[in-house]
Amino acid sequence: MALSRLDLDFVARRRASPWVGRVLLAAAVTICADMGLQYHDLSRILADGKTNLARAGRPVKPVSAEEVAAARETVQRLSLPWTRLFTAIESAATDQVALTSIEPDARAGTVKISGDGKDYLAALTYVLNLSRAEGLSSVQLLRHDVRQGSVGFTISASWQGGRS
Repeated sequence: MALSRLDLDFVARRRASPWVGRVLLAAAVTICADMGLQYHDLSRILADGKTNLARAGRPVKPVSAEEVAAARETVQRLSLPWTRLFTAIESAATDQVALTSIEPDARAGTVKISGDGKDYLAALTYVLNLSRAEGLSSVQLLRHDVRQGSVGFTISASWQGGRS
């Protein structure tokens, strides 16, 4: 049996659709245009960032000793155990008394509490409740004003944890 000769044509043209090439070209152009726009936007953002960084690099104004002292005092006030003070005040609350002001003095370790009571007995009961509250000591009634239908009062107490 004799082998027959096989003819291979490597240059044969395939019939491809003409629109496939055009679609691929349009997609490539679109992608390139999008990348160019992104490059432009990022270049602008980088330039803005460099400008902001240059502005921020200005020398900082020196801080005065008074400003440093005020900042330290603020930090000390914020780090005090305020929760203990307010818990002590709330634990003494009754429906016979309405507080009008609370004035803590962290440096002196004292607190002044003003309020209105239904009567003098209600004010004294509140003073007694405060003296039993944990976190307060030396509770005393500083003044009281008998008014029509109520008694205004001011109480002073030492606040443990208030001193720095």
